[in-house]
Amino acid sequence: MPEFADVPAVRPADATAVSAWSLDRVRLGAGGPLVRVRVARGRVTHVVAATEPGGRSAPVVEGDRVLDLAGRVLLPGLWDAHVHLAEWANARHRLDLSGTGSARAVADLVRAGTEETSGGTVLFGYGFRDGLWPDAPHKNLLDAVLPDRPTALVSADLHAAWLNSAALVLVGRGDHPTGLFREHEAHQVLAALPEVSAEVVDARVGEACRAAAARGVTGVIDFQFGDAVRDWERRSEAQRPALRVEAAVYPSRLDAALARGLRTGDPLAADGLVRMGPLKLFTDGSLNTRTALCHDAYPDLTGTDGAHGIEETSPDELVRLMRLAAAHGIEPAVHAIGDLANKVALDAFAEVRCRGRIEHAQLLNAEDLPRFAELGVTAGVQPRHATDDRDVADRHWAGRTDRAFAYAALLAAGARLEFGSDAPVSPLDPWLGIAAAVSRTDDERPAWHPEQRLPVRDALVAAARGRRLVRVGDPADLVVVDADPLEAGSDALRAMPVHATMTAGHWTHRAH
Repeated sequence: MPEFADVPAVRPADATAVSAWSLDRVRLGAGGPLVRVRVARGRVTHVVAATEPGGRSAPVVEGDRVLDLAGRVLLPGLWDAHVHLAEWANARHRLDLSGTGSARAVADLVRAGTEETSGGTVLFGYGFRDGLWPDAPHKNLLDAVLPDRPTALVSADLHAAWLNSAALVLVGRGDHPTGLFREHEAHQVLAALPEVSAEVVDARVGEACRAAAARGVTGVIDFQFGDAVRDWERRSEAQRPALRVEAAVYPSRLDAALARGLRTGDPLAADGLVRMGPLKLFTDGSLNTRTALCHDAYPDLTGTDGAHGIEETSPDELVRLMRLAAAHGIEPAVHAIGDLANKVALDAFAEVRCRGRIEHAQLLNAEDLPRFAELGVTAGVQPRHATDDRDVADRHWAGRTDRAFAYAALLAAGARLEFGSDAPVSPLDPWLGIAAAVSRTDDERPAWHPEQRLPVRDALVAAARGRRLVRVGDPADLVVVDADPLEAGSDALRAMPVHATMTAGHWTHRAH
C-alpha cells in the first residue's frame, strides 16, 4: 500500500482524527524481528510477530489506519535530556560564530554578517569558543567593526558574553574595561538586554520543536533560564506541543513552585505533555571558560585566584536547596563539570538521600564512578561535548583526559546514562550524540580515548531515556528510521533518515 496514503493532511503538532494505528511490517528495534504494532489512545496495545510480509497477526479493529512500513526499524522515541530550548530556538536565528579560531576572526565575521542578520536593535551572535584562542575577546575589537549598533555575542557553552561599547551602555555597564563577562555576570548582562517578544520566541520554539521531531525526538528536559514553567503553560494553552516537555526551575523561582505545590512530574497542561521538571543547581562553571571546579589547577592559571575553577554554590547551600526541594517532591539536577564539582555534588546527594541528576559529569575521579549507581543518581551527559571539547580538554585537563567524558566507565559502574545536547551548545539532534558516543570522533582523527566508546545498543538506550524496546503498555512515543542503526557507520548514524515520529499517539513528523 502507498505509505501514508490515507493519513489526514494535518499539521505536525495537531491531533489526528484517527483513534488507532496499525504499523505493519516494521522491525522491532535495531536488528529486531518483523512485527505488527497497534497503537490506540496514546499507548502501544499490541506487538505481535508478523507471520509473513503483510500478514495480519495483530488485530485490526474497524477504524484503524494501517501503515505498511516495509521493513523499516521501530525504536522508542528519543529524548534530549538537557536543552535550553528558547536559547536554541533563538540561536537558529542569530549570527553563527562556531568554528572561529580567534577573537579577531569573530570581529571579521561580525563585520561581514551584520547586513545578513535581522530582528531587533541588538545584533546577537552565538557559538564562539575562546578556550584555545591566541587572543582575548575585547570590546575594542567589536567597536572597530560595529561601533554604533549594540552587539552581544554568547559563547557556545552559554557561560560567557562579549559585548561592544554600545551594548554595554544599553545594560548600564558602559565603564566595563573589556566587555567580556563570565558565569553569573554574563547571565545578568544578557538578561538586561532588550528581549525578543514572547510571541516571536514562542513561534521560534514551535519551529525548533518540529525540527527536533523530524529527527526522532519525542521529549526534552528544558533547562531554559528564566521562568520555563510559566512559558510552557502559556505555549501549551495556545497549541499542542510537538514534544513532551519537562520544564526545570532555578532557585530564584523555587519558592513560587513550592507555593503552587508543584512536584517533579506533575502535569502543567491538561494533555499531560508538559510537566514539572527538576530544580537546576550549579556547583561550578565550564571547561571552555576554565571555571569548571577541579582538584588540579589549570596550567595557565596556576598561582592565580580561580586557578582551580569556581565554586558556584557552597556545599552547605547546595545541601540546603536540595533538601528543601526534595522534601516537597522536586528532584534536583545539579550541574557539575570538574572532578571536584562532581565529588561535591555526589556528597550532597549522599547527605540528602534523594533522587536526582548530575548534569554533564565531564571529569570524574575513579572512586566517584560507582557512586552514581549506589546513590541512584542519573548521569545526564552530552556526547557531542566529548568530540567538540577534546582539544580544550587535552590542553586544560592534560594528564586527566582518560577520565573525562567517561561514558563507558560510568556504564560499567552501573550508572544510568541519559543523553542530551545542551542545545544550543550542540545541535538538538540525538543522532549526532549517538554517533559521538559510538565513535568518539567527528572528524578524520582517530577516536579520542576509544576505551570510552559505547556500543550502538547502549547509546540508543541512553538516547531513549532508558527504553530498550517498544513494549505493550508503553506510551506511543515512537520513531521509525529507514536504516538499521546496528549496520550504520558513524557518518550514517549522524545522518540517520527518520521516516516518522509519533508522540502520545499523534504523528509529529512524517516523511513524504
